Amino acid sequence: MEDCELPKAAIFDLDGTLLDSVDLHALVWQEALLKFGHDVSFELVRGQIGKGGDKLIPVFLSAEDQRDHGEKLEEWRGNRFKTEYLPLVRPFSAVPNLLRRVREAGLQIAIASSAKNEVDKYLDIARIVDLVDLATSSDDVDESKPAPDIFKIVLKKLKIDGADAVAIGDTPYDAEAAAKVEVRTVGVLCGGFTENELRKAGCAEVYPGPAALLACFEHSLLRK
Repeated sequence: MEDCELPKAAIFDLDGTLLDSVDLHALVWQEALLKFGHDVSFELVRGQIGKGGDKLIPVFLSAEDQRDHGEKLEEWRGNRFKTEYLPLVRPFSAVPNLLRRVREAGLQIAIASSAKNEVDKYLDIARIVDLVDLATSSDDVDESKPAPDIFKIVLKKLKIDGADAVAIGDTPYDAEAAAKVEVRTVGVLCGGFTENELRKAGCAEVYPGPAALLACFEHSLLRK
């Protein structure tokens, strides 16, 4: 993309970026791991949120344990999250307004999430169903972030190059995945990672959250 050209699409993560859900995911993963015999601290689990289960589980389970109960653990976690934690998920402030501003600027809006079948519910919770052109999840790919698969699918479906898009995410895994397909990343701190961690992973800009990105919209990567 030439300097004079504006981005054609904004690719948003959901958990920790548009939705205040990272602690909830960490809690349910910790609960699931403990249920299957793996006593892991909340802090260690939280540091892995942003990855899909295919990337998170191998951090805590041996290859033998994965074969024995990896699928059962992930299935239990998914059911538990849906019944006990999903009702507690709330959007960060200004989320619909931010996406409306992105659309007004002429960009397409895509979702690239490591979540699974809760994506549609997430869009409803965030009140952005009608603002999203394309929604993808880890169900659509072989490997979740930090692998670039989900960004490859989004770019292919939107029929654009990586340099024509900007990713918005809260984890180093978002930035690492996006960079592999030449998508620049705007980081947000509301998911819990530090500015240093996000910039080290490749984020070109970092904001406290969606409201701050909206306030600084005209000077952000979304406008240059």
